[in-house]
Amino acid sequence: MSTAEHENGAVRETPDRYGAFPRLTPEQLRDLAAHGERRRTTEGEVLYQEGEPFREFLVILSGRVEILHDHGGPDERTVAVHGPGRFLGELGLLEGQAAFDTAVVREAGEILAVPVERQRALVGRDPVLGDLILRAYLCRRYLLIGLGAGFRILGSCYSPDTVRLREFAARNRLPHRWVDLEKDKEAEALLRRFAIRPEETPVVLWKGERVLRNPTNAELARLIGLPAPSPEAGRCDVIVVGAGPAGLAAAVYGASDGLTTVAVDAVAAGGQAATSSRIENYLGFPSGISGGELIERAVLQAHKFGARLMVPAQVSELTPQDDGYVVTFTDGSRTRAGTVVLASGVSYRRLEVPGIDRLEGVSVYYAATVQEASLCQGDPVAVVGGGNSAGQAALFLANHVSTVYLLVRGGDLNADMSRYLVDQVERHPKIEVLLHTEVRGITGEEKLESLTVEDNASSDRRELRVAALFVFIGARPRTEWLRGVLALDEKGFVLTGADAQAAADTTRWDPLGRGPLLLETTLPGVFAAGDVRSGSVKRVASATGEGAMAIRLVHEHREQTGNLVRTVGPEEHRPTAVQYVSRR
Repeated sequence: MSTAEHENGAVRETPDRYGAFPRLTPEQLRDLAAHGERRRTTEGEVLYQEGEPFREFLVILSGRVEILHDHGGPDERTVAVHGPGRFLGELGLLEGQAAFDTAVVREAGEILAVPVERQRALVGRDPVLGDLILRAYLCRRYLLIGLGAGFRILGSCYSPDTVRLREFAARNRLPHRWVDLEKDKEAEALLRRFAIRPEETPVVLWKGERVLRNPTNAELARLIGLPAPSPEAGRCDVIVVGAGPAGLAAAVYGASDGLTTVAVDAVAAGGQAATSSRIENYLGFPSGISGGELIERAVLQAHKFGARLMVPAQVSELTPQDDGYVVTFTDGSRTRAGTVVLASGVSYRRLEVPGIDRLEGVSVYYAATVQEASLCQGDPVAVVGGGNSAGQAALFLANHVSTVYLLVRGGDLNADMSRYLVDQVERHPKIEVLLHTEVRGITGEEKLESLTVEDNASSDRRELRVAALFVFIGARPRTEWLRGVLALDEKGFVLTGADAQAAADTTRWDPLGRGPLLLETTLPGVFAAGDVRSGSVKRVASATGEGAMAIRLVHEHREQTGNLVRTVGPEEHRPTAVQYVSRR
């Protein structure tokens, strides 16, 4: 049953409190009108439907439209109501995903319909209109996530596959709701309704009718319309392995320079940066920006040059062949490229404490996002780590929980944390910093109940009653698949430039008459950028700069070998076609 409010017999328009529902100016409407068609609407008409792809960008000229979640189902509810001058849709329209809600005409009138591909091109050419739409769509996506709209994940909090599906959905910022078999009263009714046996869980429920039993990440991605990770046969110019800040920067600059670019990410675009609640020292954003918004902007910027983000897809092998390389994926498919940019990033190190494994994903986490914060609302939590990631996580969690214990092994918070973060952490009334402190034990069978921590200076121990533990203690590079292929340092990071030259096979380089370029590895034409590179500065800005620089060096390498592969998009005659590939 719809919950829209009525006023004088008409559906009341939802106020724009968060910038999610702006109204277009008459000038913007005139500009859009030249690229679309006006169309009359009738009361009750469905303009687009949950689970179906967006085909048009719709602007209301007259009348009113209600946005519904679970239209016609038992959980139907109103998301928003729009009147004249407002536009419909959300982030999925720009990214090629299926709709997560349904638009129904409640008051007949007229709409302006612009084909999606044409609208995407217009957004790229008009920065004012593009920024307005992007900000609104980002806000709408987060509102949908907060409402628990989209698909449902039904599974036990103790199931590793449930944790996997929830992580995939959260990292890709997909609207969904988790129904815990262990605690949620709704779970039993859903099991009976869809004839699901408990041992068949986790399952994904979509549109109140489709059931996927323990799907892979790829099957879930296809369900909601993420582009299929199927690298095209033949030769491309650049493969970008990883879609974090470095990989996205390489994809943007490669595509805009006319290089065909392929990339794969095993989980989601954004890498570790996407999990950051706020980045305050990134150039050009004096008030800060969330990692999620920064990454969405980068993805859309790559789309602007012909890019398609593809997840999940995982690289398993890199093999030199002729004057280029063959990249093999875990599903057995292959693609050839003249050059490769390795931007696979790092993964957080696990805390070595007896018994902690059974609580990972339940109440021990390696990221602090809205997803995790919602599970420990109001309870005390602990954050382990002394770097920027730990500081950002502590500040974010302090807005959701009663107390945050920041556990730092060293004796000086300034040693590894930026000064601006130290100041905020030390001033926050809900954060208690414990220096010289390490975790020695945990208590709790089904969920975390307390920690045993030790002062490593005095050896004194104490118990901390906490409901969750967030771990940020450094990272290891995702380079297992590269061992024996190119040179790595003692910690597994990729050697580049002068360091690579010292370990390089001269028979590969002598014919070129040069050694490795600044970001080039021990293989000619294979570059590394961002956190995966030995000696890199672990900052978002540095990773972005290295991704862009890698493309400049790709051009230098290509001056000696290879031919440019060009493709032309249907909307704009640009020599671009970008796909994304990443490594987990």
